[in-house]
Amino acid sequence: MILQGHPVHAADSLKGRVIGVSDGDTITVLDADNRQYKIRLAGIDAPESHQAFGQKSKANLSALVFNRQVVAQCTKTDKYRREICKVLVDDIDANLEQVRAGMAWWYRHYAKEQSRQDQEAYEAAEFNAKIRRLGLWADKNPTPPWDWRRGNRQ
Repeated sequence: MILQGHPVHAADSLKGRVIGVSDGDTITVLDADNRQYKIRLAGIDAPESHQAFGQKSKANLSALVFNRQVVAQCTKTDKYRREICKVLVDDIDANLEQVRAGMAWWYRHYAKEQSRQDQEAYEAAEFNAKIRRLGLWADKNPTPPWDWRRGNRQ
């Protein structure tokens, strides 16, 4: 059972060690006070676990962050009580790296919540992954997770 830590307020930073990777865009961080935070990576949407590239996306994120110290720059909490954050490991934007590797889409629907600099970086990363056919872009017509979820709701 995940015990939620105290809510992180907008523009707060959370520091801790990644103790779990649920999928390609969700992690669990343990802070210095042993509070756990479920964190959804901001600005991206990764394939669902049962979707094509879902397990590869999770593995890629695990290689980037699992058991590592991170700084999560959180902006809000979603309806599932997850913190929505940009996650940095050694000053590297893990969210952007997922897009760069073709393991997640840039989530344009939430672009307005990103800085102009991040919007440009994420858009360029997705474009480059797409033209290089990296990760999920190896498929001719990859199904975005938001469409996949709509088609697989029960």
